[in-house]
Amino acid sequence: MTTPANSRSRIARGGKAVYGAPLGILMLEARFPRIPGDMGNGTTWPFPVLYRVVSGASPEKVVLKGAAGLLPDFIDAAKDLVRLGAEAITTNCGFLSLFQKEIAAAVGVPVATSSLMQVPWVQATLPPGKRVGLVTVSGSTLTPAHLEGAGVPLDTPLVGTEHGKEFFRVLIKAEKEDMDIAQAERDVVEAGKELVAKNPDVGAIVLECTNMPPYAAALQAEVGLPVYDIYSMITWFHAGLRPRAFA
Repeated sequence: MTTPANSRSRIARGGKAVYGAPLGILMLEARFPRIPGDMGNGTTWPFPVLYRVVSGASPEKVVLKGAAGLLPDFIDAAKDLVRLGAEAITTNCGFLSLFQKEIAAAVGVPVATSSLMQVPWVQATLPPGKRVGLVTVSGSTLTPAHLEGAGVPLDTPLVGTEHGKEFFRVLIKAEKEDMDIAQAERDVVEAGKELVAKNPDVGAIVLECTNMPPYAAALQAEVGLPVYDIYSMITWFHAGLRPRAFA
């Protein structure tokens, strides 16, 4: 006798605390505003995410001081996210490419620490004679070790925002908690314009800083080149965790 379809047993698999949010995001400890488009604003993502703030990991420590002594804290926080239900881990600072191998080895799930990891992919799309350029929050402290951790060629041209009027002062120096969004956008756009002016062979731009996606469209409109950021990378990353079912 055939068993009716509606009477067949269905097994729900357990083992997690939270379901439906396979991506975990390690957050720096900061108080600046996270506007829509910023990685730390939950409305940025078209899918649910899990957040974990790493206590003591300030932007200044991570960006200006090489995240010295913070690796165990990031590993512990990443493991907490995996225990909670994360099936993959990312971070909200491109400078954490320094910890890519160590975090991936420790947690046993896919890890993408930095927007910089897109550079080889983007380079593969460009015509001969063109290369990727970087806009970073701090050009003076983005070292060869950061680039190597993300697989970025060491001769990649880059420009930072540390000489701007707002973006660096609020995000990295924590001089105030409020932010002039229009001025922050100008800082990012001006850095991108400087990058292209100094390096006419740049054919696409990757934004290192995870707080820059709100300004990517303005930069693309200004320089007329493709602009990639943490949003473009993580939406791709998540697509592998939850492939679209077409039928």
